[in-house]
Parts: sequence; C-alpha cells; structure tokens
Amino acid sequence: MRFIRTKAVVAGLGLALSLAACGDAGDDTEGAEVEVQEDAASEFEDGTRMKELADSGTVKIGVKYDQPGLGFKDAASDIPSGFDVEMAKVLAADLGIAEDEVEWIETISDNREPFLEDGTVDLVLASYSITDERRQVVGQAGPYLVTGQQLLVKEDSDVESTDDLSGQEVCSVTGSTSLENVKAEGMKPVGFDTYSECVEKVLDGTVQAMSTDGTILAGYAAQNEGELKVVGEEFSEENIGVGYSQDYPEMCQWIVDTITEAYDDGTYEEAFNATLGPSGVEVPELPEMDACE
Repeated sequence: MRFIRTKAVVAGLGLALSLAACGDAGDDTEGAEVEVQEDAASEFEDGTRMKELADSGTVKIGVKYDQPGLGFKDAASDIPSGFDVEMAKVLAADLGIAEDEVEWIETISDNREPFLEDGTVDLVLASYSITDERRQVVGQAGPYLVTGQQLLVKEDSDVESTDDLSGQEVCSVTGSTSLENVKAEGMKPVGFDTYSECVEKVLDGTVQAMSTDGTILAGYAAQNEGELKVVGEEFSEENIGVGYSQDYPEMCQWIVDTITEAYDDGTYEEAFNATLGPSGVEVPELPEMDACE
C-alpha cells in the first residue's frame, strides 16, 4: 500500500480563486497529460470492482456539465472539462481506460446518491462535498480538494457579506449542502436543479445572490466577466471527494492511492493549472485523505 502524504487544509482557496475570476477560469482548456495504464486488469485482484471495470474497458462517471473550471460541457464538446473531470480521467487511466472510452454522465446535485445506488454511474466527481449524512448511503473517498462557500452577486451590487443578505433570498442547487449553510447564515434558501439556472436568476435580479463553493463561483464570475463578482469571506469548509457505491468498499483505498500518486508525480498540479488556475492561482497542497475502513 502506498504511503498517504499528509497535507494541510487549503485555507482561503475559494477567496483566492474569486480574486482570479477576471481571468479565463471557465474556458474549455486542454487538461493534463494522463498516461493510460497498460494491462491494467492484471494489477487488480480478482473479484474487485476495479478488476471488473478494467476488464470491461469502460467506466461510467458522473460529473457536472454546468460548472466552469470543475465540470463543464457544451454542445461542441465530446468530453467534459474541468478539475473534477481531470481527476476522473486519472482514475479511469489507472483502470486502463482512456477518456474517450469513459461513459460521461451528467450528474446534478440531487441525483448523485441515487445514481450511485442504482448503478447509473460507477463513480461521481461532481463538486461532491463529503458529509456524514451522505456516507450513510454511499461511499466517499478523499477529500482531494478543500474549498469554502462564498457569494456570487451582480457586479454593481453593494453586498459584501452574508450580513447584507439577512432574510433575503439566496439560491443554490437542490440537494446541496450549500442550501443548508445559507439557512444557517440567516438567509432564505432557494433551490434550483442546476447552478446555471441559479446564475440566471442572479443575472436577471430574481434573487440577490447565489452561494456555493468559491471554486464554482469563480468559474461563473470568469464566464460572466463584468456582470458578476464573488464577494465575502468563506463561511463553510467543503471537503470535495469521490463518490462510489457502498457495495464496493475496496474502491476507497484505490481512489485515495491513485489520486495521491497523481499529486506526487505532478499530474494533479498540471490538471489544476489547466482548469482552475489559468489566472495564476497557486496550486493547493493535497488535503489529508480520510482513512478508508
């Protein structure tokens, strides 16, 4: 078993990315060069889910399609882009599966657990915050990124913090931890199916602000430069991990080891720079991974 490197929490990542949002963080850029493992099936024990997937030559991975910088896909693209997607490619490559052999499945916040439970997807990398509640029904390995929740408002807004939005409507996506945090901060949570819907409601003035991880907001601010901005200090800590079915607990250590190796060999850094860091944001250290049971 490979040694798991211990790293500090990525303090202030969301704020740093918001300051960089005037760049092109939402662009559909080329990702990291990921080497596909040859004869990968021979590396796994018989009876494991990894062996089954390697033998099959494909894997179903759920990602977001509407989060620039993390998970984004438009009609002109065959393969999604973003940091979550790059980490998904790393895992697929370790199974001997190239990115064009992956079955990419759009996954929204509200269906991540159901998709894992019913086998619609094998893995979820979709800004998936690790929580005790979610770990009651699915497996979650990681985190591979730590960020914090902030606010996205119109460029001419006077809002500077959550205090300025007390009792006012703030949107996020249904099924996310963000809505719970919005309520806890004294704001009125409003849920939508997708982040892009929420962004539109901020742009047209239906709601005063959107709130979720700073990494996500930075991508939207960059995509809507001159119209939207990220404000406020982080008021939560979100540990982003990989979802898998509880039917296959052996996947946890494989995920942790594979992502750790990607950090050690520089693939993680290359992926971050290509997706979330085009404006010069420093690559974060890999957070301490939770122990697998």
